Amino acid sequence: MMIGIICAMQIEADGIIALMENKKQREIAKMTFTSGTLNGKELVVVVCGVGKVNAAMCSFAMIQNYKPDCIINSGVAGSVSEKVSVGDIVVAVNVVEHDMNTTALGDLQGEVSFPESKVMYFNCDEKIADKLFASANKLENTRAEKGTIASGDIFISERRKRIKIGETFNALACEMEGAAIAHICSRTEVPCGILRAISDDLNENKGIDFVKFCEMASKKTVAVINDFVNNI
Repeated sequence: MMIGIICAMQIEADGIIALMENKKQREIAKMTFTSGTLNGKELVVVVCGVGKVNAAMCSFAMIQNYKPDCIINSGVAGSVSEKVSVGDIVVAVNVVEHDMNTTALGDLQGEVSFPESKVMYFNCDEKIADKLFASANKLENTRAEKGTIASGDIFISERRKRIKIGETFNALACEMEGAAIAHICSRTEVPCGILRAISDDLNENKGIDFVKFCEMASKKTVAVINDFVNNI
């Protein structure tokens, strides 16, 4: 089985790569893909860069060159709901491109048009989501939730805008890559899962050192992925 891991943070990818054996590196479209084994499973890990285009390009390159049986996207996200706070883990059941806007043509906000249909929510694989959630629940002093994650090519910091995204799409968190990866996986019929550690909530978060938080978050998501790979 080949499992693809697309990370938002280099520190996160480094944590997974450190656990791997039989490592090989290959550069594709100026992205470094590291393949090897973890817990007896074949793995390929890459950092995609920020934003939906980078994420889509990365996932498609991974699918074309490594033929993964599934793809897991992992990183951090901001809360758009009172249900989750800093340090919590969110596993997506589905994802939406909150900045997709063809409402002038009569579409709904977030709706993506294809030649044969229109889609607002891209579903994550149910079995993968359940296994990621089970792995996340093994973390100490960490709350895990399942729900919708919204993605867009804008960093949302204003509380009012976050609340609107949460209410519009019934979402728990927002970030900048997950929906693009699920979009590609949907069209290429590759099962996917989206995992996020919450970096900031609906409060001001003035006392949070983001760099230190990313170090903590990466330890959590790496532990979840390691347990997931071990049990899949």
